[in-house]
Amino acid sequence: MISSAVSGALASWSLIVAVGPQNAFVLRQGLSRRHVGLVIGVCAAADCLLIALGNLGVGVLITALPWLLEALRWGGALYLGWFALQSFRSAVRAEGLKAGAGAGSVGAVLATTLTLTFLNPGVYLDTVALLGTLAHQAGDAAWAFSFGAMFASITWFVGLGHGARALAPLVASPKAWRIVDTVIGCVVLAIALKLAFWH
Repeated sequence: MISSAVSGALASWSLIVAVGPQNAFVLRQGLSRRHVGLVIGVCAAADCLLIALGNLGVGVLITALPWLLEALRWGGALYLGWFALQSFRSAVRAEGLKAGAGAGSVGAVLATTLTLTFLNPGVYLDTVALLGTLAHQAGDAAWAFSFGAMFASITWFVGLGHGARALAPLVASPKAWRIVDTVIGCVVLAIALKLAFWH
C-alpha cells in the first residue's frame, strides 16, 4: 500500500510540475498575495476530484469521446489567448504589486482558476486518463496510488502558492512585474498555440 502511494505521488509530481497556465496563475496570485488560499484550495480540490474520477474509470469515457476533447481544446485555446493578452497588457502598464492587489474580485479569481483548470484537455489526458490507468495497474492498491497522487497535488499547489508569496517582496518593483507578466504571457500564449494546432 505504501509503495503504491509513493508511486502515485511520484507520478503526480512528474505531471504537475510542468509549466502550464494553471501553475502560472497560481504563481502570479502567490506573488501578488491576493486570494492565494482560494486559488490553492480550488486547484488542489479540482485535481483530487479528477484523480478520483480517473480511478473510477472516467478516463475511458473521455478518451472515447474525441468531440469533447476537441471542444475543450478550442475553448481552452481561446481563453488562454485572452489570458496571455491580459498578461502582456499588465506588463506594458508595469502596474507591479498594485496590479496584483487589484487582481480581481473573489468571483473573478475563482472563475479564472476554474477555467484554467477545466478548459485544458491535457488535464483530462494526464490527470484522469493516465493516472487512472496507472491506478488500475496497482490492483488492490489502486486507491492508495490515487491518494498518493492527491497528496502530491496538494503539496505542490501549497508549496507553489505560498512559496511565491514568500518571494513577493523580491518582485515588488514595476520592472520585476514586467518580467513576470511577460514570461507568464509567453508561456500561456505558447500553450494556447499548441492547443490550437494540437492533433
